[in-house]
Amino acid sequence: MSKFDEKVTLYKKFMDDRDIRSNTDLLTAVTKGLGPSIYKNDAETVSGSDPKELETVKKNFLMKKLGLADGPELDKAIGEVMERIGKSERNKYRAVVYYMLVKKFDKESVYGM
Repeated sequence: MSKFDEKVTLYKKFMDDRDIRSNTDLLTAVTKGLGPSIYKNDAETVSGSDPKELETVKKNFLMKKLGLADGPELDKAIGEVMERIGKSERNKYRAVVYYMLVKKFDKESVYGM
């Protein structure tokens, strides 16, 4: 199994353990889109309590990658995803957060799904 496949398996198990339904093909595509950042401990996760980090998720992912317009619904969606994963969960994997946001905004088409 490649390192990439190990990461996808890790994220899938993380979601399964929290009873978050997932589509493996979409999870794989989202993970691939993150490139080498998934192999760096700091870049692999999202700090749910850091406003600067959450702003980066909004600007770089929701607005740039998914093409969504800025608005309070973006912050609300990020908050809902953080809540669903669990505020006390230290490892909020970026691939999982992004996957959940893609599903929330029905933007699977960005990944060819």
